[in-house]
Amino acid sequence: MRLMRTLTRAPQVNRPPLSADKKAAPASDRAAHLQLIRQHGSVSPLVRLSAANAESRSLADRRLSLRAVSFATIVLLPIAVAAAYLFVIAADQYVAEFRFSLSTVDKQRLDPVSLLIGSTSHAPAALESQIVVQYMMSRAIVDELDPAIDLRRLFSPPSADWWARLPAAAPIETLVRYWKGQVDPFYDPANGTVTVRTRAFTPADTLQLAQAMVAASEKLVNELSLRARRDTVRHAETEVAEAETRLKSVLGGIREFRDREGLIDPGEAAKASGLLVTRLRDELVRANAELSTLKAYMRDDAPPIKVLQARIRSLETQRRAVGHDLTDSDKSRSGTLSALLGSYEQLESERKFAEAAYQHALLDLDQARADADRQQVYIASFVPPSLPEEALYPRRWRSLGILALVSFAIWAMGGLIIQSVRDHL
Repeated sequence: MRLMRTLTRAPQVNRPPLSADKKAAPASDRAAHLQLIRQHGSVSPLVRLSAANAESRSLADRRLSLRAVSFATIVLLPIAVAAAYLFVIAADQYVAEFRFSLSTVDKQRLDPVSLLIGSTSHAPAALESQIVVQYMMSRAIVDELDPAIDLRRLFSPPSADWWARLPAAAPIETLVRYWKGQVDPFYDPANGTVTVRTRAFTPADTLQLAQAMVAASEKLVNELSLRARRDTVRHAETEVAEAETRLKSVLGGIREFRDREGLIDPGEAAKASGLLVTRLRDELVRANAELSTLKAYMRDDAPPIKVLQARIRSLETQRRAVGHDLTDSDKSRSGTLSALLGSYEQLESERKFAEAAYQHALLDLDQARADADRQQVYIASFVPPSLPEEALYPRRWRSLGILALVSFAIWAMGGLIIQSVRDHL
């Protein structure tokens, strides 16, 4: 009752009448309420409540309008622009796929180490396969194919849109970057196969590009195989040449020794001298035995005894001379057969080693040539490129869906961030 009396005795002020439906109050009424609150510090609680409601509705309307504008700008506008490009402007791109593997004539051997570590690489030419994949993404293949099929013309036809095509006067660096986006090679180490997908704006150009890449890959593999075989055989031939040079040098040293010493084989000469010394010793023993027999019944001055003594002295002189030719106990002479035989045996040992090395090098050369022919790497193409019939790019609906999700996520995250900042202010 006191509140009603207070409201009854409240001073009357000039204010616009309130509408029956407060939720549908016009903006001018809300502005009038706010102006009334600013002009009169003391107004009735009912007027204050009405003004607060009007201000909250105005703030909610402004927030709703900002959300709508931001949603249209961040979400709807990019989707509309992307849809217009994808469905109206973007040119079709066709895809050609081919698959191959690298094989060798040599049969694959089981590696116990790979079995122990559980390796899954079964490709006989895994390294060469990876080299081919890297080659397909390099400038080398661009330089190889550009003179033959004119890549700039192939990637910039009149039917292609400005965003997807290559500029006609693009430098080689731009062409290489564009090439990496149009070619997708992949090596699968599990089965040792290489899968390549190529893209172009017409089916015929796509097929031509794929066939040119197959030819370039085969050329590279042949060059790698030929280079490896040449290197292997060249290394073996170098070893043979070195062994042959060493053998010739040793044989030349033996020939110089024979010419200098006048002996073909000091070993045979030493053997003959040894036989001579043995024969002289035997004759000397027989002569001494005969001398002893004659002295038993003859005087010392008897002629037979003197002759036999002279013969014994001659045999001893010959034995000592032959012995000095064979050996020299005081090592004052360098021309003895023992010294010559030592030098000759050293040369003969070097000759044997040189001959063994030369024979081993020849065997290695024959083995290298056989391995080079057996380890030849070649491309086994089991899925050749074919003419495409349907364009696979651009993927319009998927691209549009991804853009819609990303745009909506950005808009929602921005709204959450703004609301969080307002709540903390």
